[in-house]
Amino acid sequence: MKALLDCTVSLKGMTDIQLYLIAIVGAMFAGGINTLAGNGSAITLTILTEILGLTPNMANGTNRIGVFTQCTATSWVFYKNGKLNLSNTKKYVYPIFIGAIAGAILALNVSNEQFRSVFRFMMVFMLIAVLVKPKRWLRKTDADFQPKWYIYWPLLLALGFYGGFIQMGMGVFFLIIMVLGMRLNIIEGNALKSFVIALYTLVIIFLFHYQGLIDWKLGGIMAVGQTIGGYFTARFASKSKWADQVAYYVLIVVLILAIGKLFFT
Repeated sequence: MKALLDCTVSLKGMTDIQLYLIAIVGAMFAGGINTLAGNGSAITLTILTEILGLTPNMANGTNRIGVFTQCTATSWVFYKNGKLNLSNTKKYVYPIFIGAIAGAILALNVSNEQFRSVFRFMMVFMLIAVLVKPKRWLRKTDADFQPKWYIYWPLLLALGFYGGFIQMGMGVFFLIIMVLGMRLNIIEGNALKSFVIALYTLVIIFLFHYQGLIDWKLGGIMAVGQTIGGYFTARFASKSKWADQVAYYVLIVVLILAIGKLFFT
């Protein structure tokens, strides 16, 4: 507790420029993590609330600016390098988009803090799903696999709803469904994730802005770091032969750290 208080005092003694630099560096790490795995919003939301002083709902809205710019940049990189096949995205976009708008509307009226007690147990479930049969995470996309619409539509609606409601952890959920359920390669799953999230986040930004729940200055500062981190990580993921393995292990580390933070802090 004393260490936390000392940290708070030291932050209060910093200038705005110093705080903004810390925010940008942290956002860069978050952008990279989001691009390879997910849950980078756990970092950006913490920065927005604990360092930059926003309320949870204001942080939830403000965070979407960086999410949008990062996902737009990474989508472009993945597309240029042949990792994003736009002709095969429609069946994923529609249900996720509908769910995301519904989730965002709920988030405008309900504090997402109430969701954290459930979120930590969901993280444990996700870690188990990632660790069981790891070879499934390193395979190539199964182009012949055709999932039944009555199976993937409910899953994607729920996925979109969650992303619209609180974004944090959305990337991890997305990868589990795409890699294990839809049999995509983990890097192609990440590419699709960036594209779909960029689409619905643009609309969600307008919803939050209409309700006065976006700080454009702080969101813009965070977006600089998130976009830089996402862009360069996407370049690595698109070109490195080790990208699949790196993404898989980053995903495991992200989940372990998230569980540790949620249960023991």
